Parts: sequence; C-alpha cells; structure tokens
Amino acid sequence: MSRPVYTSPSDAGPVVLGKTLPDLLYQACDRYENPRAFNQPKEDGGWVPMSLDQFRTQAEETALGLLELGLERGDRVAMLQESDVPFCVVDMGCLLAGLIDVPLYLSSSEEQMRYVIEHSEATVLVVSNPKRLAQAAELLPTLPQIETVIVCEPEAEAEAPALPDGVTLRSLDEVRARGRQGTDDQAAAIADLRAHIEADDLATIIYTSGTTGRPKGVMLSHENITSNAITSVGDLQEFDNGADGEVALSFLPLTHIFARMLQYAFMVRGISIYYTHPDNLAEVLPKVRPTVFAAVPRVIEKVYAGIRKRILGLSGLQKRIGEWALDLAEQYRVDEEMSTFYEMKRAVADRLVYSKWRQALGGRPKYIVVGGAALQPSLVNTFGAAGITLLQGYGLTETSPVITYTRPQRNKPGTVGEPLPGVEVTIADDGEILTRGPHVMKGYYKQPDKTEEVMSGDGWFHTGDIGEVDDDGFLKITDRKKDLFKLSTGKYVMPQPIENRLGSEPLIDKAVVVGSDRKFCTALLFPSEDQVRAQAADLDLDAEQPLGALLQAPGIIDEFRSLVREANEGMDPWSTVKRFAVVPDELTVESDLLTPTLKVRRPKVHEIYAPEIDALYYDDQPPSGPTERGAVIVALEESSSHAQPQPAT
Repeated sequence: MSRPVYTSPSDAGPVVLGKTLPDLLYQACDRYENPRAFNQPKEDGGWVPMSLDQFRTQAEETALGLLELGLERGDRVAMLQESDVPFCVVDMGCLLAGLIDVPLYLSSSEEQMRYVIEHSEATVLVVSNPKRLAQAAELLPTLPQIETVIVCEPEAEAEAPALPDGVTLRSLDEVRARGRQGTDDQAAAIADLRAHIEADDLATIIYTSGTTGRPKGVMLSHENITSNAITSVGDLQEFDNGADGEVALSFLPLTHIFARMLQYAFMVRGISIYYTHPDNLAEVLPKVRPTVFAAVPRVIEKVYAGIRKRILGLSGLQKRIGEWALDLAEQYRVDEEMSTFYEMKRAVADRLVYSKWRQALGGRPKYIVVGGAALQPSLVNTFGAAGITLLQGYGLTETSPVITYTRPQRNKPGTVGEPLPGVEVTIADDGEILTRGPHVMKGYYKQPDKTEEVMSGDGWFHTGDIGEVDDDGFLKITDRKKDLFKLSTGKYVMPQPIENRLGSEPLIDKAVVVGSDRKFCTALLFPSEDQVRAQAADLDLDAEQPLGALLQAPGIIDEFRSLVREANEGMDPWSTVKRFAVVPDELTVESDLLTPTLKVRRPKVHEIYAPEIDALYYDDQPPSGPTERGAVIVALEESSSHAQPQPAT
C-alpha cells in the first residue's frame, strides 16, 4: 500500500525554481531602494549602513578581485568570519564568481577546522579581523594548500602574525581594488559571470557538525537555497517589503544555513537587516526595534524567565495584576477562537501588562521564527496572547534547511507545521520522516557512500527523524532514529518523547534520557538557572544562593519530581524515567556537548557524565551526597527509602 504524501496548504504560494542567489540580489536592487539594507555593528553601539546598491557593488568587486587572484570557477573558499555584513559581501562575491564558499563554525576545535579546510580543498581562507587572523595562523602550518589569506577588517596598528612561507596576506579592500582595476568594463564582466551561473550549480558546502564521527560536507545548489528562501517568506501574508517594510535583526550564526537562508529571504524583499551578536540582544532590541527575527528556543525561554522574575519581584496590586495577566496568557490558544469575555479581559491585560512584554522584544515584534530545537507549545500560546507570533520550523542542513513550518494563519503549537510549496513529506513504515523536492541537497562532498545511505532512488531524503502527521496535515517530530536504544531487558526505548516533554518545561534547559543495556531508564536534567531562581523566589527561598544549594532544596526537588511524573504519563512502562539527576551544568557548543546546530552529542554527554549515570543505577542506597559535580540524585517515588536527595557531607 502506498504511503500518503503531504504537501503545502492549498492557499500557499507557488514554488519558485530556476533562480540563482545573485538573481535575488539583482531582483532586490531593481525593485527597491533601501539606503539601510545592510547594517554593520560598530563598537560604540551604532551601525554603519550599506544600501542595496553599495552591497551589490562591493560583492561585484569582491567577485572580480577573487578571480584576479587566480581562482577559477568551482574553487573553494573557506570563511572564518563573524556573522555580519562582510560575511554577506564575501559570500555573495564568491557566488557571483562561481566559487564555492565553505563557512567554518567559529566554535569548532582547531582539529575540526583543519579537517574541513583540508577535506574541502580550499585554497583561500577569509577571516574577519586580527583575532581570527591569529586563529588562522595557528592552523596554516598544517594546511599547505592555502595560498592566500584575506582579512576583512584589518587594524592598522595591529601587527600581523607570521604566516607560513608561500601564504600571501591581503585585505578585502585590496581584493576589491584589484577587481576594480582588472577590467575596463565592469558591467560587462559581471554580466558575463552571471550568464555562466546555473541554478543547479553548487553554491556552498556546509559541514554538518554531527553528533558522532567526522563532519560531512553538505553540497547545496543555488536552487536548493533560493527555492527555500523565496517560499519560506512567501507565505507570510502581511510581510511588508522595501525600506519602509519589516526591520530584521540577525544574530544567529550565518555559518548555519537557517540564518543564511533567511538573510537571502530578507535581502530579496529589500528590507533592512541589522547584525549583532547574541550577547548584545538586551542592548540592541530597544534600539533596532525589529519586527522580524529568527531565534532558538533558549532566547524565548530567557525572555519568559525574565517576565516571571519581574512579576515575582513586584508587590501588592502590581504583583496581583502581573500574575493575573500571566495566568490569562497561559489560557490562550493560538489555534482556537477564544470567547468574547476572554478577549475583553485580554484587551485589559494588553494595556496593563502585555505591551511591556513586547517592549522586552523591542516593542513591535511581528514574526519570530524559531528553529534549531523543540519549542515549548505553552510559550507559543502565552506569547500569542500578547500579540507576539512565534512560528516554528523544521529542517536540516541537507534540506536548505526548511521542510515545514507553522504559518501565522495556521499556527498549531506542538507541531512543526506544514510543508513549503514544492516540498513533499511522507512517513516511512518505521516512522522515519522522508522528504523530496528542490530543497534536498546534491549530496555529501566526496562521500558518495554516505549520500547513498540517506537518498533513495526515487529522490526521497531520509531525515533520520521519527515523526507523524496529524489529521490536519501538521508534522510532529517524536524522536531521532539513531537515538533509539535497547534496555538489558530487550525492550527498545525512544528517548525523545520524554526528553521533549521535559525540555518543554521552563525549569529544564536540556534533558538526556539514558538506559542502554541497563534495566530501566534514567535521565540527566540540566536546569535553567533563571527559572530555578524564579521558582525559588516563588517558594520563599533565598534565590541568590548558589545554584547547587538551590537544587538540594526539597521544594525545588519536588518541582523536578513532579515534572518527571508528568512526562512519564501515557508512556510505555519500560520507557518511563525511574530516577534522575539534576546536574548544575549547562550543555553548550563551547563545551562540545552540543553541536553548532544545538543537538546533544549523546556519546560525549555519556562520557563526561559517566559518574552521574553510574550513580543513578545504585543497588540499595543512593550516594551519600551530591556527586563531585554537585548533581543531585533523585528517585521518582517519595515513598522509597531514597526519595529525598541526601545532604552534602
């Protein structure tokens, strides 16, 4: 029996094919005049604006200059750059020249960077500034194929580090100057370059971080990305174009295809994009006042934690109003029609409270696109009550990246929405999500065997994710296929359903269920410190004491125990969590416990937290106190002899 194939909603826009990425730039320049299209942050907190035409000129000069250096179509250019305007200029310059750029994750280890540069056979390395140049200097002695290093923003007073013999150091301004001087008719030269770019040409190689093994180089074509960029924004019916339209804030890494695809999507619409670092969000939001931006769930969770903390810090009537408004917001359902009486109360709450929530996000958030991890359904509803639209998408680097997303007019919390125009989705017999369409990669660079593992003969890409489609056609992710493990009893466990339930709770930042070859399942819970402190204040505890001490408080442990019980409800008995450890650590990309796309590196977590995992499988008595890292070991049932965490000795 054939499987059902799911496609975009009937009212979705058309799929747009046959476009190159430079086409999007020239289309924007023809349609819009925006003097502040690209805005580069300054150290003093302001921005240096660049118009669409200025951006086009710089990209053209960069393209011609790179070719003047002796590069040829199809050559690879590695990019060790911050996520800002120079990144976009170099990227578009490479695309115009027919070169293939290879972005490097700034959080990668030196070993990983060396592998990517060597494997991609890049001959040019572009760096942002003297800091990145010094980083590059450490890499180059073992990378003899690198012939040229280009620094985008050199400092006149900074002394350049010594580079290996045979490596030429140039500035981006110098490269652009060579581009201007190398031809008498720049317009004709650019027209010739554009004429040789095909939509199916390879545009970029993005190396997936992977939770295990060596990274794989995902080959994405121009059409892979343009089809995604055009259709992703095309279904935002109230999206306003041009200089007077939406204002975007970009702070996610442009090394990820998610942020980069959105940059192209915003560019073709001619709107203003402001670039900043995630650490500067609190300072930047009220200045830029963005109407649209992309975020990972953690950003939204921190905003929510700030709201709760502010309410808890109030007193008297103000506190009662804040608590009433928060409770009212948590009753809201974005996919249901609320009663007239409810809407009357919401209007009052909006004037008194919700308008202040919007101020925390700059004052006028229209669309916040969330990706990279599961978004708590409750947050979609709570923020929706305040007029803040959270849209969740799903995809992979291999799919350019968006496969599905929730539209403002069709927003269903707990799901990742419906397919983009031109995208097909089906569910395999074993529950794996398969997708087919113009968004699917050309393959893994120099690894045809790995490509064959994920691509079927009829064009279906195997995502490795387990999911289901509900009666309304909305996709829901339930697990990662490779995360499946077997207990010593022979029962198989899918950890993600419980992990998603636990991770959707404000108190828990990350949850990792373990139990391979063990008798039963346990979990490592990594708390959200802001939320733990807010909860402590609500319980009249000293919220300013060290986190490790707070986590030993019986009231806090009871909250975690309650969350685990709720997550266990309805699950197969063998897949429920029997004990858990609350670990006062944070899983981060920098610690190499998360991939750059924020997926948990399970083998690494199992290795680092082996003592905590072993402590969860004690036979009779729990450890006599917190583990060396301060983790608190808790049995689920209070009635057991080891119900309460043991005091520190």
